[in-house]
Amino acid sequence: MLGKKVPAVTFRTRVRDEAVGGPNPYRWQDLTSDDYFKGKKVVLFSLPGAFTPTCSTYQLPDFEKLTPEFRALGIDEIYCLSVNDAFVMNAWAKGQNLENVKVIPDGSGEFTRKMGMLVAKDNLGFGMRSWRYAAIVNDGVVEQWFEEEGYSDNCESDPYGVSSPQNILENLKARIAA
Repeated sequence: MLGKKVPAVTFRTRVRDEAVGGPNPYRWQDLTSDDYFKGKKVVLFSLPGAFTPTCSTYQLPDFEKLTPEFRALGIDEIYCLSVNDAFVMNAWAKGQNLENVKVIPDGSGEFTRKMGMLVAKDNLGFGMRSWRYAAIVNDGVVEQWFEEEGYSDNCESDPYGVSSPQNILENLKARIAA
């Protein structure tokens, strides 16, 4: 993945729009890979699913908490991507009280598949999902890659560590010091 451009896909998102009115003031908005990645240095992390234990207890909250440290190291945005639809991702973001990390719904798994990270999680009743990974993406090009070990369909475990915000911060700091 190093040195490769992220796949060009269109994400179906839901954005708040007060002009819509009513109890659900959201509208559909298509955003592309360029909308998310062009001209920015970002941390992208992807995980098996919104509301799942490791993702909700450690990974997403820690990225949210450590955002100021990432920004101090030149990161413009932090994105959390999952093979979930926009409704699920928005509900999860709201439930996590996100202010810094932005969620990207990859409902059909197209981005994840083109990244080579789509795996079957049928053993958990999830269907196709993302393997846990993270990347530093600069202007759409992968500069650093953090993939959890054991990539496989229906993996019995859920490895977490390599793609943790703490590990990524450590790597960013080491690159700056070098």
